[in-house]
Amino acid sequence: MPRNEGTIDRALRIVLGLVLLSLVFVGPQTAWGWIGIVPLATGLIGWCPLYTLIGLNTCPMKKG
Repeated sequence: MPRNEGTIDRALRIVLGLVLLSLVFVGPQTAWGWIGIVPLATGLIGWCPLYTLIGLNTCPMKKG
């Protein structure tokens, strides 16, 4: 599976995932924080299945 996320997209996903996961342990301590696993995982691997379905690609293309 080729990468379809750019550097900024990946960084934002990782930060968002960590923030959401922190809601499980601190703050309101809600189970909804486990949703943070999705953006964290997609940010770490650099591939988003939803982007594939809708044909979106934020990863810069190498020319040459």
